[in-house]
Amino acid sequence: AAAPHRRFEYKYSFKGPHLVQADGTVPFWVHTGNAIPSADQIRITTSLKSQKGSVWTKNKSVFEYWEVEVTFRVTGRGRIGADGLAVWFTEEKGLEGPVFGAADKWNGVGIFFDSFDNDGKKNNPGVIVVGNNGKLLYDHQNDGSTQALASCQRDFRNKPYPVRVKITYYQKTLTVLINNGFTPDKEDYEFCAKVEDMVLPSQGYFGISAATGGLADDHDVLSFLTFQLTEPGKEAPTPDAEIPQKDKEKYQEEFEHFQQELDKRKEEFQREHPDVQGQPGKLFGLFFNDVFETVSDRELRQIFEGQNRIHLEIKQLNRQLDMILDEQRKYVSAVTEEIAKRGAGFPGQQGQVSQQERETVVKTQEEVIRQVNEIRSSVTDALRSISGAQHPGSAGVYETTQHLNDIKEHLHVVKRDIEHLVQRNTPSSEKQKCPELPPFPSCLSMMHFFIFVAVQTVLFIGYVMYRSQQEAAAKKFF
Repeated sequence: AAAPHRRFEYKYSFKGPHLVQADGTVPFWVHTGNAIPSADQIRITTSLKSQKGSVWTKNKSVFEYWEVEVTFRVTGRGRIGADGLAVWFTEEKGLEGPVFGAADKWNGVGIFFDSFDNDGKKNNPGVIVVGNNGKLLYDHQNDGSTQALASCQRDFRNKPYPVRVKITYYQKTLTVLINNGFTPDKEDYEFCAKVEDMVLPSQGYFGISAATGGLADDHDVLSFLTFQLTEPGKEAPTPDAEIPQKDKEKYQEEFEHFQQELDKRKEEFQREHPDVQGQPGKLFGLFFNDVFETVSDRELRQIFEGQNRIHLEIKQLNRQLDMILDEQRKYVSAVTEEIAKRGAGFPGQQGQVSQQERETVVKTQEEVIRQVNEIRSSVTDALRSISGAQHPGSAGVYETTQHLNDIKEHLHVVKRDIEHLVQRNTPSSEKQKCPELPPFPSCLSMMHFFIFVAVQTVLFIGYVMYRSQQEAAAKKFF
């Protein structure tokens, strides 16, 4: 059979990132119980005991056949988890209840991912398809085996990749395919269950719920994507047919109100500007120019403004570089003149340049390079501010880059010439010698030195004789 036509239904789907609005709600969905929406997923239940949560679409579906793709994770520390997760399509919302966090006696179908083995038959974790007409109670003690329309045994806990399930209801046949999460391939599905001749409500709510008991797992839903299926040869319902009549009347009333306001403002503008009567191009040019600007006009305006800003930045850059080059020429001429003077005044020392002068030249070059880098950064910032335009003008950017490359190359040439000039005037075989210190002046003659030594010797001998006499006189008392 030919494949049905698939159309994505965003009002019955959710997927991260940016899943939650500022008020903490999910667009087109309502969450209850312990469900916690976040930016990239919805945690239906946390790994705590006795938790229940669910999320449901706000509006009923308006299509007969559908397909949902659900991506989820069930993770827990223990070898055994509980209780499980369920995907629903029911005539009414089962916001809270005992069946995996949703209400019992539902009219529709539930696909249960049961983690805990209640009946002790060692057939869990497993996937069970259970239908209900709104009158049956779910058989918890036997894990729904007495009511199951189809089932398969699959372990979906603690997998390296998210588990994916594809549920298709088409031509009264329900098919369940599952990706066990052992591979990153999103399309690696395998057959799980199939139910034929299944009659579901023509309109209903999509939902997903989970619950924990004495044991607990984290039940995280990463995405819930819904597609409308249409048989080949049949046209899909138009968007107008999907809007309720009450909403249609409301939107029509608002449109008429805005149309009346626009006509009123047009009349007021024509009365205030009679000089533009009969000129449609000028009628709204004074007040509504930006509002009615075409896409091509906006692109041309943005390109023109960007080119003007680039041109101004290049002119400013050229002025600054001219100033730098003038200063550089002054330094080069000064160094050349100084070398010539030293060569003429000291023939034996021609070609020698002092260390201080060389350091001055090197520092000047470093300062020039620093200023050029600052100018390049300013031009880069200007180009980045212009890049917000839709078409920034590739020709202007290329021209600016070419200018910068030419300027950089010219500065390298100037630097290389100065270094060559300094090396040429300094012999390579000679090492730089430190300047010799002048001799210190002598302040003491030989005669004064001998007199000073003689005086010191006499004083020392006198002091020794005085100490010996004192010691001799002290011995007389003993």
